[in-house]
Amino acid sequence: MAYDDPAYRRSDLESTDPVGLTARDDAWGGSASSELRDRGLEPTRRGGVSGAALDDVFDDPAHGEPGRDRIAVHLLWEVALLAATAAIAFLLYRESSTSFRGHNLDTLLVAGSVLGLLALAAGLTLRAGVPNLALGPVTIAAALHFAENGDRGVVNAVLPAAAVAVVGGLIVAVIVVGFHVPAWAATFAAGLAVVVYIQQRSAPVGVQGEFDPTAHARYLFGGFAALSLLGGLLGSIRTVRRSVGRFRPVGDPAYRRGRFAGALAGAAIVTSTVFAVLAGILLVAGSDRPASPTPGFEWTGLALGAALLGGTSAFGRRGGIFGTIFSVTLITLFVAYSDERRWHVSLFAVGAAAIAVGLGMTRLVETYGRPRPATDPGDRGRGGQTAAAGWGGGASDRTETWSSALPAQPTDSRPDLWGTERWTGGDRG
Repeated sequence: MAYDDPAYRRSDLESTDPVGLTARDDAWGGSASSELRDRGLEPTRRGGVSGAALDDVFDDPAHGEPGRDRIAVHLLWEVALLAATAAIAFLLYRESSTSFRGHNLDTLLVAGSVLGLLALAAGLTLRAGVPNLALGPVTIAAALHFAENGDRGVVNAVLPAAAVAVVGGLIVAVIVVGFHVPAWAATFAAGLAVVVYIQQRSAPVGVQGEFDPTAHARYLFGGFAALSLLGGLLGSIRTVRRSVGRFRPVGDPAYRRGRFAGALAGAAIVTSTVFAVLAGILLVAGSDRPASPTPGFEWTGLALGAALLGGTSAFGRRGGIFGTIFSVTLITLFVAYSDERRWHVSLFAVGAAAIAVGLGMTRLVETYGRPRPATDPGDRGRGGQTAAAGWGGGASDRTETWSSALPAQPTDSRPDLWGTERWTGGDRG
């Protein structure tokens, strides 16, 4: 049942009943509480609740903590990424200023678009809680396909590859969602199957056709940046973020998360596979070098590294706004700079380093990006987690109930409500 379902809201209101039946306990001798218990419900508190707290009441407790995720940690990290990107750009410009002019700049932008599409694919599946490890092999397979069939025209070469990507993505999605198994295992197996297709070529394949993506380099990179920014902005909306990340486990990971969660997770897998196909076509199109039949897992590492480095949580759901754009630009410029310096840095090493730093960022995101803890004074008085813990918590939060009969109290120790000390402040210190 969806958490915004009116039936769910009614049952939740009846179980908490902040201003309803429990308010009549004193007048009716506890009959209201008895009525609730007869209906299988337990009243938890008396009194009203603010509108801000009600907003947290209807957060899905089976999906994540009530309250607003904090974005400051993402913004601070993105400022650091921007500074690092500017530093690498300065070093590259000082080493070779021609890298930012003419055809060299277009080539750099196309390389950024390739990595950008893969980072979008990885970021989408990470946010949906279904990381796709087959991105790299799919990219190389698409590059080989386009190299062999590019002379038939871009559309005639792209459409069959995209159709195969959709069908393959659907098969993997059915396995992941239908059997509710870890996506990393299923997609890794799919990646191994794609490697078998790649290994049918015993030698590099020369690129056929005349399509050159550098002629559209600015539009390609601008399209990636626009998609990344749009995804980041939509992901900053709590309802969108929690809907996309609903497949993320919050308890036993073997428990199913529902049809809606499965549908979104499956769509993320299919979309990411199509993005990988497009990245592979851009990778080889217009190149004067043949496409090599390599397994391609270094591209999986770069994709995951760019997504994690940009602030997307490895656990799913959480992510930044500009982080993917900055991380993709940073990695692209670093690879170009290392080539200019003749460092011969392996793409596997770059991907591993990006993943390592990204995992550290995941820890920061999960620590400082989640809603404020219940003991945080900043949430008191504005209906945050403190109020939500009392009104919208799980079963463990609802153990305290109001009894209709108060315990007996000794009369000699009870303070006089009308005594002079209560009104004169005699014992306040």
